[in-house]
This record gives sequence, structure tokens and C-alpha cells, in this order.
Amino acid sequence: MTDSPPLPALRIRGLAKTFDKPVIAGLDLEIAAGQLYALLGPNGAGKTTTLRMVAGLAKPDAGTIHIFGVDALRDPLAAKAITAWLPDEAMLYDKLSPLEYLAFVAGLWRMDPQYAAGEADRLLHWLDLWEQRDTRCEGFSRGMKQKVALAGALIHDPQLLILDEPLTGLDASMARSVKDALRAQVDAGKTVIVTTHILEVAERMADRIGIIGGGKLLAEGTLDELRESAGTAGMTLEDTFIRLTDPAAHAVTAI
Repeated sequence: MTDSPPLPALRIRGLAKTFDKPVIAGLDLEIAAGQLYALLGPNGAGKTTTLRMVAGLAKPDAGTIHIFGVDALRDPLAAKAITAWLPDEAMLYDKLSPLEYLAFVAGLWRMDPQYAAGEADRLLHWLDLWEQRDTRCEGFSRGMKQKVALAGALIHDPQLLILDEPLTGLDASMARSVKDALRAQVDAGKTVIVTTHILEVAERMADRIGIIGGGKLLAEGTLDELRESAGTAGMTLEDTFIRLTDPAAHAVTAI
């Protein structure tokens, strides 16, 4: 008797969403557990819409979403219990301190207060926020707010962490701190999905990369696999990204 293969962290089949026009058009995507996965695409490609549907913040018109085998559309509470969503703008209650905010989030998850307090202390130390634990968030920089929001996303120990443009507007030091925190999550066995327009970040950090355009998956794989697919051996991810998403650029390169 052979062991069954491990469940993927995320499996999307036939996902579709239309607003004024189709945004996601039959998207298929599978992400293995224990990876840092970068989901890339031009503006309007459907990255954020896709991840909002995975996080349960928007309902697809068609398709299926499974998170570690849990049907996120039929059992959204079970899916959300193992998932965390962090938007590009940190959503905090500015009048709360980091400790108060984490206690509030833990309460929403109905965590044991004593256990939650210990987890809050651990996260605030880990993210270098301990000295500011009792300071109202309203005076924090964007980077500090992003780290408080990250602590809030991690308080219930999610297995899948989804971040939409987590490094936008951060200075180099704060961006490095957030990147180290995300890599630590992957090293601990969690799965992290990020969107970013900073292609150098995806090139350096991601274990695998998916590129979408027109609401569909254009290419997926390691950086070397994407280069092979695009015919850009030895080139940067930026070169590869442009080749895959801009047919005109491909035609010019081929001349």
C-alpha cells in the first residue's frame, strides 16, 4: 500500500469572475504545500481578484477552490480557519495598540485568551514590535503597520498565508524584515502566496512563480522553467515576464 500524495495547499479549477467584463476566465492553478509562491501579472490581470476569492472575500461565478483539501466554497469557515489574508493596505484600528489589536483578532477566532496572549507576545518579539506593544497604531509608519497586520494574520496559526503587494511603500530595512518573516513561515512548513510588482523580489524569494494574463494562467514553474518556456535563458525575470505577457515584445525580440 502506497502513501497518498500530499494535498496541495491550493487547488483552483475553472475559476471565473465577471464584473463589467470577464476578469478571471477559467483559471486553473495548483500550489504545493511548503512553498513561497509569487503570483504575477500585468495590472488588471486578475491577481487580486483571484486571491480575494481564495480568501473568501469574493464569490466566483464558476469554478472550485480547495485549500488543503477543504472546499472553500462549500465550507468557507473551515477554509478561513487555515487561511490568512493580508491586503496591500494594512487594515488596523488605529486607536488600538498592537497588543490590543492582537487580542481583538484572537477573540474573533475564539482563541483561548491565555494561549492567544502568549502567541501575541511571541509574534511581537519576533517582528521587533515589542517596544511598541502598548503604543497606539495611529502613529506608526506604513512598515510598522504592515508588521502589526502580519502579526494579526498569523495569530491563529494559518497554514496558508496570502499577501497582496506586501512590500509596497516600505523602505529597504522594513522590506527586508517582512521578507525574512515570510521566509521564516515557509521554513516552518507554511505556504505563502504573494503578489508583487517588484519582480526582483519574486526572482530572489519565490520557490515557484505563476504568471497570469487575461484571467488565465500563462506560465508557471521555477524561474529556470519559466525562462525555458519563454526562450529567455540567462535573462532576468523581468525579461521573461515581458516576453510572456506582451506579444508585441516577443515579436520585437524574435526579429
